[in-house]
Amino acid sequence: MKIIVTGSLGNISQPLTEILVKQGHAVTVVSSDPKKEVAIENLGAIPAIGSISDVKFLTNTFKDADAVYAMIPLSFTEPDLSVYLRRMAQNYAQALKEAKTKRIVLMSGWAADLVKGENVEHLFDELDASITIMRPGSFYTNFYQSIDLIKGKGFIGKFLTLRYSGLWALLTGKTGLLMGNYGGDDRIVFVSPKDIADAVAEELLLLPEGKTIRYVGSEEMTCNEAAKIIGSAVGKPWLKWVLLSDKEMLQGLKMAKLPEKLAETLVEMQAVMHSGKTLENFHRSQPKMGKVKLADFAKEFAAVCHQK
Repeated sequence: MKIIVTGSLGNISQPLTEILVKQGHAVTVVSSDPKKEVAIENLGAIPAIGSISDVKFLTNTFKDADAVYAMIPLSFTEPDLSVYLRRMAQNYAQALKEAKTKRIVLMSGWAADLVKGENVEHLFDELDASITIMRPGSFYTNFYQSIDLIKGKGFIGKFLTLRYSGLWALLTGKTGLLMGNYGGDDRIVFVSPKDIADAVAEELLLLPEGKTIRYVGSEEMTCNEAAKIIGSAVGKPWLKWVLLSDKEMLQGLKMAKLPEKLAETLVEMQAVMHSGKTLENFHRSQPKMGKVKLADFAKEFAAVCHQK
């Protein structure tokens, strides 16, 4: 099969590319970074260098493809996240329609249908194609963005946001705390990008009728249980995940100088996770959990952390 993978060599796209190439498919990887061209070729894939904001580029890249994996990278430079997501989704939808792509796997998030303005899945409904929406839980790899703070480096009364597919957290490395307007004993489904890649690879080879939705997770636990696993791996077993109010969270994001509309969207995302609605939807779909446990990831995290 001829398969297009967007997302460059990201946490999902790289292992996905490796899986598909190993299976013998002709894989093209879309990246906006020319410096990734050699690395993509070294994986046995074909690089397509360009931007997903360029509909003509996307259309030409998708032409004659048997399947496309489409993802929209989140941006913290956009003042309005919902407008940005809608614009990028419309670019994809137009290109996929013009290229007459018949199999599409679209990356979304497990809170996407619960947050006003974030859900752009409906923009693909009019396509004459088989579409699967992937709704993964909170990524393990978000913890990588917290390394310096967990180690207590560079924290002087500031907040740092962690992001991806519904996980938004605040950490203070000075006190060894995870913070957000979800946390504490809230139960969350965490997921390894490797398990997501496995699930996407499976879906790309299928051709269900119409639109289907697949939730993906690796392990369910409370936020404090997750914090303890990560903390113990780096020698801070006391690490806690403190639950903030929506108001406190919003104030923290504004301190981080995020645009107001973006900050409000992030708070809403966390609020639905705290409410338990995301977990209810996940359980309702009865998905098969992945293989990678947080404790396995924590070992990798600790190795990277100790190198810093």
